[in-house]
Amino acid sequence: MRRTIGLFVVAALAVAHAYGQAQKPENKPPETKAPETKTLVLKAARLFDGKSNSLVTPGLVIVTGGKIYAAGANATVPAGAEVIDLGDTTILPGFIDAHTHLTMMYTIDYKQSALDALQKTIPERTLDAIANAKVTLMAGFTTVRDVGSQDFIDVGLRNAIRNGKVPGPRMLVCVHAIGSTGGHCDGTGYRSGVFGNERGPEQGVANGPDQMRYAVRLAHKYGADVIKTCASGGVLSLTDDVDTPQLTQEEMNALIDEAHALKRKVAAHAHGAEAAKRAIRAGVDSIEHGTFLDDEAMDMMKQRGTYYVPTLMALQGLSEQMQAGMYIPPTIRAKAEQAMTSLHKTFQKALAKNIKIGLGTDAAVYPHGRNGEEFHQMVDLGMKPVDALKAGTSVDAELLGLADKIGSLEAGKSADIVAVPGNPLQDIRQTEHVLFVMKEGVIYKNDRSETR
Repeated sequence: MRRTIGLFVVAALAVAHAYGQAQKPENKPPETKAPETKTLVLKAARLFDGKSNSLVTPGLVIVTGGKIYAAGANATVPAGAEVIDLGDTTILPGFIDAHTHLTMMYTIDYKQSALDALQKTIPERTLDAIANAKVTLMAGFTTVRDVGSQDFIDVGLRNAIRNGKVPGPRMLVCVHAIGSTGGHCDGTGYRSGVFGNERGPEQGVANGPDQMRYAVRLAHKYGADVIKTCASGGVLSLTDDVDTPQLTQEEMNALIDEAHALKRKVAAHAHGAEAAKRAIRAGVDSIEHGTFLDDEAMDMMKQRGTYYVPTLMALQGLSEQMQAGMYIPPTIRAKAEQAMTSLHKTFQKALAKNIKIGLGTDAAVYPHGRNGEEFHQMVDLGMKPVDALKAGTSVDAELLGLADKIGSLEAGKSADIVAVPGNPLQDIRQTEHVLFVMKEGVIYKNDRSETR
């Protein structure tokens, strides 16, 4: 069965690549290519290096062989280098989104979304995912942590991007999330037997410590870079309360211990305080959503260095659906309203306690490509613009375990570089208007430059 699924995914990726080659427009950068062999100098009015508390003026980044050779106002321009002048822009490290679902499509119509999930074939969903990956990259996000998928589509997409078959961000994938029977990670809302059998560890549904370890080992076996678990109920699941814990302490201990033994970090979907505390006690690396975190949970996170990924854009997406008058099941609507009442206050409390906050958006709960709006969501709730920029660059890089490769503009790191108009410290919403995207030394977008 897995061989058949794998063949479907490979076929879909091959078709997408062939189509992209046939339809390639003139006077635009190719879909994918090798890094420039010549030395490039990116020049702009300003530069944010990902770590500092201020901008550098002017901004210079020297790129060679897909890596950053030097960065800063005083960087020496090598003789014969090609200079790309980006004008009145700010150069930044490529953005990072620590909570995406690139293999899932956003649909404002709830019923249509549920029907699509049943009717679309694996190859069609793979083609959707390819489109989502490209629009995410064009929005300036050069790395994502993808925390929920099915049918190994995330693994195939990650590999295709990594091997230069299709354009997209660098992906860390989880294969599928792991949770308990009837929980947020299980398929709920359908009659018993409609799918022939109940899900098991092979699909990420496990019960008891031993099955949790088995599920982690299976995810690792089939390509997981990170382990995602559902510690609590969810807003969008039909049969659970949003804040109830769904794994026992023993199950959580086993899952996280096994993941860490395999050198995989763990992200825990946890709206409720008790669910979050069980994950924190077990050593989880990040709490996702954290809508109803209490003071005890936050103090535990502060003490242990646990990251918080609030995914504010998820509620923005749900709010837009409600405002548009679209149908949402009453149980989900009630949970969404409950979450909206609490999450912003929780974020502000976490900010006041100086908890490590990363940027993650829950892409697919809102339209893909709008990831950059998370920056202003955080700033609107009191975060300093420079700290929001750090959250989406160097802080996320640390969370993902990639701080030695990405997240800041420093010599030796991957040339993942974006540029936005004006000064994002004065107007954080400039992050929503990315003009230039380079990933690993390859230019994928350049809407404002003079080359000489």
